[in-house]
Amino acid sequence: MHTTALVLFSGGQDSTTCLAHALARYERVETLGFDYGQRHRIELDVRPRVLDAVRARFPAWAPRLGEDHLLTLDVLAQLGGSSLTEDIAFAMQADGLPNTFVPGRNLLFLTLAGALAYRRGLQVVVTGVCETDYSGYPDCRDDTMKAMQLALSLGLDRRLVIETPLMWIDKAATWRLAGSLGGPALVDLIVEETHTCYEGDRTHRHAWGWGCGRCPACGLRAAGWQRYAEAGAAGAAGESSSL
Repeated sequence: MHTTALVLFSGGQDSTTCLAHALARYERVETLGFDYGQRHRIELDVRPRVLDAVRARFPAWAPRLGEDHLLTLDVLAQLGGSSLTEDIAFAMQADGLPNTFVPGRNLLFLTLAGALAYRRGLQVVVTGVCETDYSGYPDCRDDTMKAMQLALSLGLDRRLVIETPLMWIDKAATWRLAGSLGGPALVDLIVEETHTCYEGDRTHRHAWGWGCGRCPACGLRAAGWQRYAEAGAAGAAGESSSL
């Protein structure tokens, strides 16, 4: 039985939901973030604030939330060519992928997460990748995660599980999952404290949180929130009509 986990934690909606998922299941949970020269590096400032908020607002989870780790990966910025590491406009590439794709990013993230999990005695790596409601990144696919799990387990000579709680759900369902794990308090925390916007915008406040409202990340988050809110309103209307 697995009792410990390492969560890849950026400070965004998905990774915060994954953190809640892990805290609800495992006795000891640590977190890992990366400074890879990202254009939206405001997320590095948000991460500790989100962790502090989780500890303060969820006392049952606080004793389980252990050490936070931050690793530097500026080699990804040195490779260039991505709108997440360079000040270039968001666009589609000739290969059909958005230029927000950072080649090899999740492969490196998981390799380093596996090494850290080995050193820290952690059994499960939890990541918020998804191939249902995402930007088309090939390193977010279920097949990629299964291949990485096998490679890491073989290369470390230790069974390591890669857990992907968001793999088959869309952004609306991710909001619902947060609500089922931590109730309105967790949904409110995600809205107010987390960061998703690729532009790093923390000046514009929307119903779904902070962001420019124009970039691909904001678009996915906003659309998911709208579907989530509409479903909640429909459910409330249905309950009222049955009274």
